[in-house]
Amino acid sequence: MKTNFQRLSAAVILSGLFLFGAVSVKSQTGGFQIFVSNEKSGDLTVINGGDFKVAATFHVGKRPRGIHASPDGKTLYVALSGTPIEAPPKLDANGNPIFVKGHDDDEDEAKSDKAADGIGVVDVATRTMLRKIPAGSDPEQFCVSADGKRLYISNEDVGAATVLDVETGKIVTFIPVTREPEGSGVSPDGKFFYITCETGGDVFAIDAQTFKIIGHITVHPRPRNVAFLPDGSRAFIPSESVGELNVIDTASQTLSKVITLPPHSRPQCVIVSPDGRKVYVSTGRGGAVCVVDAHTYEVLDTIKVGKRPWGITFSPDGKYLFAANGPSDDVSVVDLATDKEVARVASPGSPWGVVCVPDAK
Repeated sequence: MKTNFQRLSAAVILSGLFLFGAVSVKSQTGGFQIFVSNEKSGDLTVINGGDFKVAATFHVGKRPRGIHASPDGKTLYVALSGTPIEAPPKLDANGNPIFVKGHDDDEDEAKSDKAADGIGVVDVATRTMLRKIPAGSDPEQFCVSADGKRLYISNEDVGAATVLDVETGKIVTFIPVTREPEGSGVSPDGKFFYITCETGGDVFAIDAQTFKIIGHITVHPRPRNVAFLPDGSRAFIPSESVGELNVIDTASQTLSKVITLPPHSRPQCVIVSPDGRKVYVSTGRGGAVCVVDAHTYEVLDTIKVGKRPWGITFSPDGKYLFAANGPSDDVSVVDLATDKEVARVASPGSPWGVVCVPDAK
């Protein structure tokens, strides 16, 4: 028969083991996890924030690209598409895409698996795909409203944007724009959102309540995505074709400045530091991330990463930047204290988008 002392000792040991296990898990995750969408393999890679090692990989659907978290960090949304992958277009001497004459859109439509289109809903805690919500044709990039109730989605192959109610899973409305809508970004106050269109360099500002277009800005071709200063006074939109970063005055919905990025830059994704001091731009074929002063517009640094970096994001504590490098099948880890790449993490399947999610408290 066990004595009270033996029972107490066993309880203390078990409690210690439990606490050790909890500390071990926390040390592995570093307080956050990184989720990467792999466009060709149709899955997500999960990377621990503590040791930057792969924790899991799971299937979500065809061509996962845009990826964002809900405001509470418990759910991920992933844009899925059954439209076949096309090689990057050839560029002319000025960096503009060369479109093939006589290209038959109906042929592309016949090859597309429209049943695969939608927004995948992923549970962060269990790392499982819960369901897929219809979200218009060929969704690529999107953004989440500040209250988490709606998604604003670019539908690339139909020249429209979709507004999706997350709770009901129903489409609120479609908004016609122009050819090849690509990027999407919502203002910090939630009052309007932008949809960028690749072909003509059109940027549409759309009222988030009435869904009416309240601004139409033209930049050089292939504007990719959108990022705002924390106060919402300015937005930054890259033009891939010419290696530029456009600064938009959001009060007047006008182009206020064009920043020329270093040679060979083909900017894809832009994000703004939480303190609003710096702008980070992935340069695609340039193989780097540019650091730009958010107020003087000076290019401060160029950080070498993997091949053709696309999506970039910050760690929740702001100490690291992560870049999804498609052709090199990996994710770069950049220490923002030194602006140096400190690690590469394998993510096979052509990584496209990346998002960080804090651990549940």
